[in-house]
Amino acid sequence: MSRPRLLALLCLAVAIGPAHASEPRPLAIAIHGGAGVIDPAKMTPAHAASYRAGLAAALDAGYAILERGGSSLDAVTAAVRTMEDDPQFNAGRGAVLNHDGDAELDAAIMDGHGPRAGAVAGVRHVRNPIELARRVMEKSPHVLLVAEGAEEFALEQGVVLVPREYFRTAARVRELEEARRQAGELKAAAPGPSGTVGAVALDRAGHLAAATSTGGLTDKHRGRVGDSPIVGAGTYADDDSCAVSGTGQGEFFIRQVVAYDICALVKYRHLTLAQAVRELIHEKLRRSGGEGGVIAVDRYGNIAMDFNSVGMFRGARDSRGRRDIAMYRDAQ
Repeated sequence: MSRPRLLALLCLAVAIGPAHASEPRPLAIAIHGGAGVIDPAKMTPAHAASYRAGLAAALDAGYAILERGGSSLDAVTAAVRTMEDDPQFNAGRGAVLNHDGDAELDAAIMDGHGPRAGAVAGVRHVRNPIELARRVMEKSPHVLLVAEGAEEFALEQGVVLVPREYFRTAARVRELEEARRQAGELKAAAPGPSGTVGAVALDRAGHLAAATSTGGLTDKHRGRVGDSPIVGAGTYADDDSCAVSGTGQGEFFIRQVVAYDICALVKYRHLTLAQAVRELIHEKLRRSGGEGGVIAVDRYGNIAMDFNSVGMFRGARDSRGRRDIAMYRDAQ
């Protein structure tokens, strides 16, 4: 090979190599604010605008962290914490009340790099359960702490607890009273979903994370725990496949191990993320009688948001320019 041709090839390799190597990884985040929570016929324009604003605030809070090089863990924490502080969502401040009139809060977070996870269930004095779940993951050898034990751990970690009245909003008190009137002397055998919040994200380093937080079901039995804090049921993340957060009828998500199963379909059966989500939500979950939906993101930055309920409050944003916020099937 002639010297000029060799030099030309070397120059071409140098030109192509660094550009390809420096190509940024995709960024992606998706959030949900609950599935099947409000009948479209009862959704006023003012309520719709308020929910959209709440979803947008959470979505943008998480994406801003990814955009400046932050971790997927920080992004999902910020997104979920934003919704926990917004009383219109069933988590944190806006959590629904159990049969005794108290809020019992569940949350989980999972880091797909490891993987590792932390969760809390049945806490009644923790303003932001997602932050306590993260401390369980990062500051303890455990995965799941419950009730008084979780709150003792919170105090050990310097978390300031809040009185139970903090969670008793007027709207949730009215919902509990209405649920009691409807139930009368008979408890509903299978109460409908009351919403949950969650987030999944992919960061610049290629790490995935998932976070979910909820107050559970209105008028639920004291001590009832749903799928949100159960790793593999309502929350799961694995850098080799995907990150998932679910919302809906928790008992069905637990029985079907929905979040893990979606990631397993991607990892072992090599389905696309959209195919895996559809199989779980529209086939497996529906066959068992379960209602709800999931948000998910895979290691390539693909996002899936699907549900078999009347609606799912959701949002997605990525580095390719996507920014969606929707509540019902027709993307309204």
